[in-house]
Amino acid sequence: MNIHKIAIKNFRLLKDVELCLEERTTVIVGRNNSGKTSLTELFRRLLSGASPNFQLEDFSLPIYEKFWEAFELRRKGSEESNIRAVLPIIEVKLTISYDKDASNFGSLSEFIVDLNMDCTETLIVIRYQLKDGQIDALFENIAFGNSDLGSSKTIFFRTMKDRVPKYYTTSLFAVDPNDATNQKPIDLSKFQTLVQSGFINAQRGLDDITDRNRDVLGKVLVTLYNIALSDAADQKDRDTAQKLEEAVQNIQGSVDENFKGQLETLFLPMFQLFGYPGLNDPGLLTETKLDVEHLLKDNTSMRYLGLNGINLPETYNGLGSRNLIFILLKILEFFKSFKGKQVVPGIHLVFIEEPEVHLHPQMQEVFISKLSDIANMFAQKFNDGLLWPVQFIVTTHSSHLANKASFESMRYFLATPDTCAEKICFTRIKDLSMGLGGEAQKADREFLHKYMTLTRCDLLFADKAVLIEGATERLLLPKMIEKIDAEQPVGPQLSSQYISIVEVGGADAHHFFRLLDFLELRTLIITDLDTVKGVTKSKNGSTYTTRNACKVSEGTYTSNACIKAWFGDNAITPAVLIGKSDEEKIHNISRLTYQVPESNGEPCGRSFEDAFILANHQLFSLSDGGDKEDDAWDKAQKVEKTDFALEYAIQKTEWMTPRYIAEGLRWLAAVISCPAKPPSPSGSAPIAQTKIPSLQEDPDD
Repeated sequence: MNIHKIAIKNFRLLKDVELCLEERTTVIVGRNNSGKTSLTELFRRLLSGASPNFQLEDFSLPIYEKFWEAFELRRKGSEESNIRAVLPIIEVKLTISYDKDASNFGSLSEFIVDLNMDCTETLIVIRYQLKDGQIDALFENIAFGNSDLGSSKTIFFRTMKDRVPKYYTTSLFAVDPNDATNQKPIDLSKFQTLVQSGFINAQRGLDDITDRNRDVLGKVLVTLYNIALSDAADQKDRDTAQKLEEAVQNIQGSVDENFKGQLETLFLPMFQLFGYPGLNDPGLLTETKLDVEHLLKDNTSMRYLGLNGINLPETYNGLGSRNLIFILLKILEFFKSFKGKQVVPGIHLVFIEEPEVHLHPQMQEVFISKLSDIANMFAQKFNDGLLWPVQFIVTTHSSHLANKASFESMRYFLATPDTCAEKICFTRIKDLSMGLGGEAQKADREFLHKYMTLTRCDLLFADKAVLIEGATERLLLPKMIEKIDAEQPVGPQLSSQYISIVEVGGADAHHFFRLLDFLELRTLIITDLDTVKGVTKSKNGSTYTTRNACKVSEGTYTSNACIKAWFGDNAITPAVLIGKSDEEKIHNISRLTYQVPESNGEPCGRSFEDAFILANHQLFSLSDGGDKEDDAWDKAQKVEKTDFALEYAIQKTEWMTPRYIAEGLRWLAAVISCPAKPPSPSGSAPIAQTKIPSLQEDPDD
């Protein structure tokens, strides 16, 4: 069995989301403050304590107004059912898939309430809601006198902050997936028996060595030892724990015989000077007690093998190695804990936050690719081949790790402004397997996965993106951004935003269109006109026509696949392209830009190099008049692209950015308000994104 789908309402950034989980590993990606930490924290609350503890601050910010609406209804004497319908709740729905032919459903059996023999899913609903009969208590003695509305609401929500934890409670129901009215209340403890959890936090304390050595790895041994002591632990583990106990008992005998006597000589002579102990005074003795747990906790550390008997503390090793060892030990701890349960859980959720911390790129890729193998190895080696029903949920900011994972396993968290409050955002979750699924997208999907794996594309984490043709633009683009920012010192600056620059070439940029739409990522696509003309040739007595590269003034077509795909016209001419308006080059939040004349009547470049030369004609001493295009064309043909870019990026920096790139960068820098509604499933245009800080997400996420 496994958790197939999670639906969450009104918890922090997770105002109303659905998340489908893979059977083994789900990778969650997205920009900062997009809701990844909210997801982990919610399950930490649900699975780590006897009763989940929520506060008013845990409700999604846009839902706060519902408390006030409920209060207004109560003041007007509305029915209790109407007030309850308005009062906010935090709700989690878990859809669990199972094999209907299984011989034993174990701890899941109590949650199966339907009578349909063909049903293979059960639904668990958890709600944090007002206790029965507590509406009057929730709103009791709230009066505002002559206060204005703003002051009244401030007082009201301060009161709610104290009362929500007092009068709200967590309830759990097993629900028939075919009939929502068929519900059965179940104690939360039984849910925690069914679903075990494990959390590896982003902040692991591995780098804190300011005051003392932190033996973080050694502390894991205490937990492994305690698990080995449980009645349900593997016999081999229990035998190991017993041998540790026996070893300590042998040491205890030596302590009692020798250590005790020597210790007493340190202080007993001092008391004897004062006649103590006397006839009626009890004697003083010392007793030193050893036990395995305290020895492991306080006196056992992991060391790295050194020389001449001198071993090195764990803090002397690299942070990357310590991080990897820590994660592996924690996964082993979770597995041992799963095995040590009296009632075997049906599902084991393990959250791993930012496993890439301190790991070099290759190790990040190995880790995510081997995670499933680790689980299988534990099952084979320590569980006689019996399945470990673990589902890993990995959150990451690493393009290396994300690009190694499959599209099918990735879920993209996107922060979107709320419809009612533009400065408040909530999370939408996008499933890449759905967004780029289907046979029609197969070619794009395969290309993107190969490309992103090879190039470490970080589109999944960027605020904005620029797609470029090649190395020349890539080397000169930072300088161009600097020049555009200098033009507008007040206002949005591209240099202060997280821009992903992706080198795609003119032939492949169109493969990114669907992905960019899906990610709703504001993107500038810089490409070349690539004008061509028909040339008649003959061979073996027959003639044929080819299309050769040529100056823009001579061109009849473009060979650029991106341009043709953008406008949906394989026969579009250079003259038509040059005449396109800015609006025609923009599809919602994506913009295409290519060479145009620097001013009316001036020649136009075919590629970046001749466009750059034309934009800086004095720098390159171009001829005046009709020969300017020919002169720029000839100079561009002799350019070695990389040397050309380095020269003008580092040595000769006093130049003008070509018009087409300058216009595109100014557009990219502009801040555009986001439409509040999600994109239509049938539409191909994306939705604009505004970067808005959130008060409900961990700032380090």
